[in-house]
Amino acid sequence: MAHKAERAALSAYLEAKSLKHTRQRDVILDAFLDAKGHVTSEELYQIVRAMNPNIGYTTVYRTMKLLVDAGIAQERHFDDGVARYEIEHEHHDHLVCLECGKIVEFESPLIEATQEKIAAEHKFTLKRHRHELYGYCASCTGR
Repeated sequence: MAHKAERAALSAYLEAKSLKHTRQRDVILDAFLDAKGHVTSEELYQIVRAMNPNIGYTTVYRTMKLLVDAGIAQERHFDDGVARYEIEHEHHDHLVCLECGKIVEFESPLIEATQEKIAAEHKFTLKRHRHELYGYCASCTGR
């Protein structure tokens, strides 16, 4: 069974909250996990609708909120004001193209170490951070 760990996490969350585990939620979970990258509710709805036309936009939207609450998905807001969802995984940062909207994930031990050093210098305990760099991707720069 694909996405076994995520299905188990969703089942545990739904049970803890006394919510129903439905086939529709499984379809949305699978579509989200297979989509990869940063997907909007509308984009996910289009994918889900092709798989099962009986699932409505509201169901997709509400299920994504459940996946965020269950720790399976993370909701991201970039400068365009559109909520995007990505699979919850190890920390990473983002490069965002202001022209085409392309989002590139990256990791930098140097940036992480520098942030920790700055926080320590200011006697500040870091719990989380969000690092987003905005500019133009190679494709858009060449236009």
